[in-house]
Amino acid sequence: MAAAHKVTIEEMTAWCHGTLSGDGTTGIEHLLTDSRKINDPANSLFIALKTKLRNGHDFIADAYAAGVRNFLVSEAINTEHTDVNVITVKDTLTALQQIVATYRKRFDIPVIGITGSNGKTMVKEWLYQLLTNTYTTLRSPKSYNSQVGVPLSVWLLDEQTEVAIFEAGISQPGEMEKLEQIIRPTIGVFTNIGEAHSEGFMNIRQKINEKLVLFRHVRQLIYCKDYLELNECIGQYARQVNSNDRTGLTLFTWSAKHEADLTIKEIVKTHGTAVIHAVYKKENISISIPFTDTASIENAVNCWCVLLAMNMPQELVHERMPLLQPVSMRLELRHGINDSTIIDDTYNSDLTSLHIAIDYLEQQKQHQHHTVILSDMLQAGRPDADLYEEVAALLNRRNVQRFIGIGPALYKNKATFRKHKKLRSIFFKSTEDFLKKFHLITFDHEAILLKGARAFAFEKIGMLLEQKVHQTVLSINLSAMTHNRNVFRSILAPGVKIMAMVKAFAYGSGSYEIASLLQYSGVGYLAVAYTDEGIALRKAGITLPIMVMSPDETSFDRMIAWKLEPELYNFRTLDLFTGIADMLSVTNYPVHIKLDTGMHRLGFVPSDLDKLTDILRKNNTLHVASIFSHLAVSDEAEQDEFTLYQAELFTEMSERIMHTLPHKPLRHLCNSSGIARHPELHFDMVRLGLGLYGIEASGTLQDKLKQISTLKTTIAQIKEIPIGDTIGYGRRAMAEQPMRIATISIGYADGYHRALGNGKAHVLIHGKPAKVAGVVCMDMCMVDITHIPEAAEGDDVIVFSPELTVNQLAEWAGTIPYEIMTGISQRVKRVYVNED
Repeated sequence: MAAAHKVTIEEMTAWCHGTLSGDGTTGIEHLLTDSRKINDPANSLFIALKTKLRNGHDFIADAYAAGVRNFLVSEAINTEHTDVNVITVKDTLTALQQIVATYRKRFDIPVIGITGSNGKTMVKEWLYQLLTNTYTTLRSPKSYNSQVGVPLSVWLLDEQTEVAIFEAGISQPGEMEKLEQIIRPTIGVFTNIGEAHSEGFMNIRQKINEKLVLFRHVRQLIYCKDYLELNECIGQYARQVNSNDRTGLTLFTWSAKHEADLTIKEIVKTHGTAVIHAVYKKENISISIPFTDTASIENAVNCWCVLLAMNMPQELVHERMPLLQPVSMRLELRHGINDSTIIDDTYNSDLTSLHIAIDYLEQQKQHQHHTVILSDMLQAGRPDADLYEEVAALLNRRNVQRFIGIGPALYKNKATFRKHKKLRSIFFKSTEDFLKKFHLITFDHEAILLKGARAFAFEKIGMLLEQKVHQTVLSINLSAMTHNRNVFRSILAPGVKIMAMVKAFAYGSGSYEIASLLQYSGVGYLAVAYTDEGIALRKAGITLPIMVMSPDETSFDRMIAWKLEPELYNFRTLDLFTGIADMLSVTNYPVHIKLDTGMHRLGFVPSDLDKLTDILRKNNTLHVASIFSHLAVSDEAEQDEFTLYQAELFTEMSERIMHTLPHKPLRHLCNSSGIARHPELHFDMVRLGLGLYGIEASGTLQDKLKQISTLKTTIAQIKEIPIGDTIGYGRRAMAEQPMRIATISIGYADGYHRALGNGKAHVLIHGKPAKVAGVVCMDMCMVDITHIPEAAEGDDVIVFSPELTVNQLAEWAGTIPYEIMTGISQRVKRVYVNED
């Protein structure tokens, strides 16, 4: 994150009460907390944050290797380097907050602070859309509303900023006071209050009062009176604040039920548009917005109040409200033509979000060639020459080989990009011009970032770039997977590694995309079932150690060539692999010894240990990287005696092997349920499989996990069925009354089990359950939508989602979640969503 002008190391040291070692005159523009996202190392300060999951000091060497020479630390670091500047403090997070809080004091501008249970990010983004053509406006990126995200957002303030919009979220008492000192809002918006994120508070009133701390110094506070407890708490807060020798706090209220500053009188919804009629200062006023859902209407009214409080002319409000755009708060990763990967970040075109999208583009290591397709930035609030000079320099620094610029401003400034000889650039005056010449441009085996303002209709480009596959889509939420990993990581002791299971096409979710995320997030090992799976990951740029759990002896030479590590489970595989390694003159090759402690599937048994230890003692060809076994019933409390028996046998067997080795290998026993239920059995590493995907069989952690997958299809056709007619193969379903059925584009060839037919399961259409009518066909099935009159051909159909879970489908089908997930056909398109 960058400020427009430099702050010296010496100033920062004074602001955070630290101790400086090095050159205090060095200027800092960028604050870094992630060593993987380094843009301009010479002008960056790396902040070594310590959390429950990770110690930033462990990544100082990586940051130094990338060129960073300025560090904020709370632990002693390697002092061999003489070219570094180091600020040492007691707590790096506190120091970061102190630095930015002091930096914030340089700016005397309107700052809008937003908090509440829901709608914070939407209100922030819509206010940005509404204000940016009048003011040079800054808003916090994405959902940067935490103890770390807020200071990184406020650091983006510069001399050009005329209005700033920041959101603040908290999870426990005491946090908002720190955020208030950093944001120092002059206008406050309290969106609403609900149960979200209530775990850290005694009751809802405590949560309201804690959030109100953000507005300690605001001049105006905007909120809806229809939330009774919120209205009461804010009233008390205002009286208390204004009685303490301060008369500057003005409440701006709105309501659909009571008299307020803005009183909503009527909402008329027609054809996707809502017209909101209200009374303000005794005058009738109205706005029109292109949304009709309740949440969007509430968010829009909150924005309306801000515009009224800022005295925006009513004609501008009328003009801009109908132009509000849907807010995409996530990047989508899709498979493109000619083995390309498409990163779809359309409708979100500004410099800050471009930095974030480029970070994500750089993570696509499966492709050596990176292309950026960008439209004019319509709401930048800066001279085009300056703006596109910065964009061109950014792309040139960040491993982008080709740039395609679309729009009159980019076309006019094409010489700015062509100064950078490494960056091949092509320009078009409009999206239509690009589409006409699309057939002349080659896209092949590359990562393509698609980023355009809504007016440029980049969805048309996306349709041409996207690989044409089955219209049924499996959407995988990578942010939810990161959340699940963190849930399991939080219960591991320091130093315990995670081996992440990506076998069976990552449980149907897509091996490379999942492996790339896990590599980026710092897991210790990956595990696949077969050699070909491991080779595919290596070809795609995955460098993590990979264990192959079902090695085929005919592929041992390829395993060695691709640096894959076999599981060895009997003397035959041990002898064969040793022979191949000897033939290839390999020594100390990492292998994993599997022990059978009661599962009786694969593994050395206790009677094998004398011979095994003797072989391993004399074998210089192999290096035992780990010893492991598999728990049979870790999810079943009534079987804990057997689990403990397995653990004792594993401990005894593994210690016998370790006693004969010159080194200490890793030991691992627990799967997802074992991690959750048996913390005493974590050993040196754990194997995290289905838990990553949001399913934990024992139920111990299930409430804390997020299902990562949503399977959607569409309605192909709707028919009216008269009484007595039958439906589907075998005439298994009959209309006992007039029926309306929908044929949906999913069948057992896609992985939708035949056992789900004949009313056993349902799908969701417009949020309502629609039971399967008749048997499931190969490519289609029929569902009863008699009670869903609004259903139309082409509508989305939810097959499973966080609301209709994989666990539920498995129960209906009489199987286990593993089978449901791994059974999703390869012809089903995978789309990867990243909300972080």
